Amino acid sequence: MSSAESAPIRLGTRGSALALAQSQRVADSIAARTGQPVQLVPITTHGDTSTASLASMGGVGVFVAAVREALLAGDCDVVVHSLKDLPTTPHDDLVIAAIPQRADARDALVSRDAGTLDALPDGARVGTGSPRRRAQLRRRRPELEIVDLRGNVDTRIGRVLGDKDGVEADLDAVVLAVAGLERIGRDTVISEYLGIDGWPTAPGQGALAIETRADERGPLRSALKGLDHSATRVAVEAERAVLRLLEAGCSAPLGAHAFIDDGMLFLAARVYSPETGERVSSAHALYLEDTKTPAEDAARRVVDDLLAQGATDLAPLGGTP
Repeated sequence: MSSAESAPIRLGTRGSALALAQSQRVADSIAARTGQPVQLVPITTHGDTSTASLASMGGVGVFVAAVREALLAGDCDVVVHSLKDLPTTPHDDLVIAAIPQRADARDALVSRDAGTLDALPDGARVGTGSPRRRAQLRRRRPELEIVDLRGNVDTRIGRVLGDKDGVEADLDAVVLAVAGLERIGRDTVISEYLGIDGWPTAPGQGALAIETRADERGPLRSALKGLDHSATRVAVEAERAVLRLLEAGCSAPLGAHAFIDDGMLFLAARVYSPETGERVSSAHALYLEDTKTPAEDAARRVVDDLLAQGATDLAPLGGTP
């Protein structure tokens, strides 16, 4: 084996427990397919160090810019992102080489006493850093107190349940992504799963994006092709196309979900008012065999419908995607 073949593949990732856990799974899959060791390269991003709210930071790319810079600089060979954090505008020098099969796309409630969102008492303090979740909470339970929340998954759970490191339990509940809780083995704290139909989540939630330089060739690129899940890719591309066509950042109060069943692509999206939770919704389906660009075509139908219903009057759309 040559030195190039035996050298470890360097996989760049954010340094949070969740990012490391999901990146390790990808690393193990790449190692199994290439026969080469894979070394994780933790990278600190602006989103990890800033204490500002996600909305005030703009949301777009705050968790991915530094990771991409390391890839472009040659400090790593491949990187893993949570797809929902990735800007929708393609990067000229990078390519999403694989999108593995998506995990559970739902949100979940972690509650100290009440169990379910509807059972929380009036005035209960619920934490979230997501403008979409804030709007959904305002619509469903306007009498709750919504608290802006940052920090890793364990810290957020600690704000509800307390923990051994002394995090104060000052919240009654938090809303988190099911996939993240499952990936770090904390899904046992879930008190309620929030159904996609009534509580649509961020475009791409639950999916990972494996990105490489556009000129990457050889065993790594071939291995990544084997990790790509075509049905997941089409579905999340449709969701992200809604975000792009609405010119909405990834922190916009917007939920979207797509799936493929019996040769048809189903796509639904909902835009919320961040102040009141008022919403507009649209859903369309099309046969995959009827078009060469199913994700784009479905998203265009949904977006045209949302705009006709006044989506731009509800939410801050038209920003840089």
